[in-house]
Amino acid sequence: MVRGDDEFADFVRSCSARLTHAAYLLTGDRHQAEDAAQTAFTRTYAAWPRVRRKNPYAYARRVLANHVIDIWRRPLREYATEEMPEPAKVPDISHAVTDREWLSDALSRLTARERAVVVLRHFFDLPEHQVAEELGVSVGTVKSTNSRALAKLRVDGDALVGEVSA
Repeated sequence: MVRGDDEFADFVRSCSARLTHAAYLLTGDRHQAEDAAQTAFTRTYAAWPRVRRKNPYAYARRVLANHVIDIWRRPLREYATEEMPEPAKVPDISHAVTDREWLSDALSRLTARERAVVVLRHFFDLPEHQVAEELGVSVGTVKSTNSRALAKLRVDGDALVGEVSA
């Protein structure tokens, strides 16, 4: 193998689940998350000789965040067809996964920027200045966006408690 392929394979094995989970939190869709994580690993591999001695997970995480943000910025392209597709069936929510479903649902109600700030700030436990740097915004924007997003999540949490007790 060349260019430290064994070392890169070990890196992918150790970080794959965590990076895919982060991608899922950013996208809200399992298939998009897997594609985004794969893209992040591909781009990290291309830069492997440069990043392997530093912090390859931080590099992959940044590539992932940038890739997902690029997807948000692309215009949505829809193509008209003669036949309407069948509507997606909503899965029945069971009590065993209520918390997970609530979190995914609550994150999907946030804007793309709010979701990115919450995931980077609280899932990755990054300080505000690093989140600001990765997203290309000011620290004040990170603080206000985080505050707004957490307030939305609190309102959603209060609604969930009301539904459960009713």
